[in-house]
Amino acid sequence: MVRTKLCGLGTEADVHAAVDAGADALGFITDVGVDTPREVSPDRARELATSVPPFVTTVAVTIPESVDDAVDVAARVDTDALQVHGDFAPDEVRAIRERAGVDVIVALGADEPERARDLDGVADALLVDSLTEEGAGGTGETHDWAATRELRHELSTPLVLAGGLTPGNVHEAVGTVEPFAVDVASGVERADEPGRKDHDALRAFVREATRTAHTGTA
Repeated sequence: MVRTKLCGLGTEADVHAAVDAGADALGFITDVGVDTPREVSPDRARELATSVPPFVTTVAVTIPESVDDAVDVAARVDTDALQVHGDFAPDEVRAIRERAGVDVIVALGADEPERARDLDGVADALLVDSLTEEGAGGTGETHDWAATRELRHELSTPLVLAGGLTPGNVHEAVGTVEPFAVDVASGVERADEPGRKDHDALRAFVREATRTAHTGTA
């Protein structure tokens, strides 16, 4: 069954709503160096992650400038996993995994299939997204799901699908790509308050992603 990660949580209310929605993982964006309403400080990310109950995975999402920076964020936030954005080579990803002592998810662009192949078997998961020039997600833009499906068939590492997903299209996305997990940030936010989550949309997203896994697309 496909897993769901709800990302960019910044308040206790959003965390509780995401847990109640049935999410498998919660993402906390910190130390990214780009302008986003979803960013929280490492201390705040740690505080929010600590409030998450057992059996729900916590993920620190960051854009580190170096291996040392990535390891520092992992230590400060103390989540179950670390999602890194940036042009890290396979040996650097290995170093982050070894030194941080947590699962490492590497985010890469949908237009970087060769990099995905290079990182296959190195990262714990590969997150394929529609990224900005700075390597950040949250663009709200989809990409070629059929191409991502073909890439998934080549990889042994679990593939996480991101980029422009919403409650309205995640059913089709999962049916097309059949990823290990799906990840959403901007697609479940309130129109009147950027960065804050629409709790009805959180529930709908998880429901639609799970429904696809159970029923298929026929």
